[in-house]
Amino acid sequence: MSNDFRDRLKRRIQLDKENGWVFGVCAGLANAWRLDPAFVRVGVVVAGLFYPKIVIAAYLVAWLFLDDRSVYTD
Repeated sequence: MSNDFRDRLKRRIQLDKENGWVFGVCAGLANAWRLDPAFVRVGVVVAGLFYPKIVIAAYLVAWLFLDDRSVYTD
């Protein structure tokens, strides 16, 4: 994976702690996909019912590697 692709992805998907509940991952994904955060949260909960270990791991990895939105808006 090239650094250019990763930089573009990090600029597009960012944590949104202002509108987020726990860490802002679902709200950040909703902003990137132009959806209501409630839809993303419901999708994560439903997926978590079937694949809890994978969803928890993906959520934590996203929280660790995505940048905070407020860093770019100041």
